[in-house]
Amino acid sequence: VQLQASGGGLVQTGGSLKLSCLASGRTFRGHAVGWFRQAPGKEREFVAAITRTHGGTIYADNVKGRFTISMDNAKNTVFLQMSSLNGGDTAVYYCAADARIINSSIRRPEQWDFWGQGTQVTVSS
Repeated sequence: VQLQASGGGLVQTGGSLKLSCLASGRTFRGHAVGWFRQAPGKEREFVAAITRTHGGTIYADNVKGRFTISMDNAKNTVFLQMSSLNGGDTAVYYCAADARIINSSIRRPEQWDFWGQGTQVTVSS
């Protein structure tokens, strides 16, 4: 599956932004889908995911209550709605998909097979 992330940009502290991840070549059906981010000089970290089974959602503690991951199956698109943004959210955001990943591995970026190209989110004070 090929993934294309979009929607990044510059936003002020406290603002909101919605990222999109479009899948092509194959649908998201049967896949877990997730968002990760990587700030300069830091490792890629887990943000949120929709699990492969049951379609449940998992969030990193530092975004819980502020970010919402969702999927539009008809558009083959996964979204990440981000609100109450702060400087700590500045990073390149990547979407990912995997057809075999289990929930206990979902926070580990090395376990995901397919990645989008990343979209930059910059939060200014």
